[in-house]
Amino acid sequence: MIKRISSGGEFEKKVGYCRAVVAGGFVHVAGTVGQGEDVVSQCRSALAIIEKALAEAGASFADVVRVNYYLPLAAEFAPCWPVLAETFGANPPAATMIECGLIDPRYRIEIEVTAVAPSAG
Repeated sequence: MIKRISSGGEFEKKVGYCRAVVAGGFVHVAGTVGQGEDVVSQCRSALAIIEKALAEAGASFADVVRVNYYLPLAAEFAPCWPVLAETFGANPPAATMIECGLIDPRYRIEIEVTAVAPSAG
């Protein structure tokens, strides 16, 4: 069974995707950007959106096994580290950070996660 979770974001219909998909024992959360004036506020906002999608799937940050971070400027990643360490706490996932262009120059960070689905744990 596949469960699709929408956040109602403007790009979901335009591009043809949903915020998260529960399938094959995992919760796959799409790359997520947040709102805010700087990378840290955008990081917090993106994590809040991801947390909501995980909760709708019956999961939490403790179930995340993989996270990918995408930033236009790698130098802006370090200010996010305390927020990320607090978010994942005693359950740190495998992680990758990639420096790349994002869909809009206003965005400073995009975060994508994969979690174990509750029934798969």
